[in-house]
Amino acid sequence: MPTARIFQRPKNSTQSGRARTDAWVLEFEPAEPKKPDPLTGWAGSGDTRDQVKLGFPTAEAAIAYAEREGLAFTVIAAPERKLKLQAYADNFR
Repeated sequence: MPTARIFQRPKNSTQSGRARTDAWVLEFEPAEPKKPDPLTGWAGSGDTRDQVKLGFPTAEAAIAYAEREGLAFTVIAAPERKLKLQAYADNFR
């Protein structure tokens, strides 16, 4: 039985915007470990489900899809957003 992870996409650490962080993603856990290709040295496997990432507007929609398709799943909660409130005057203390 395939297993899946359901999580909310984190904010990109190199940018200040929060675009696409409200969507939820369902991705399959790898069924077999990756091994290096003898010719190119790139890591790969025969598991094609590793390439599939499904997007959902809410966690409930992703859970409903997983239950409807008979997938075992784990929901990974989004990390709590920590605000660091600063004022420009704090630079000169």
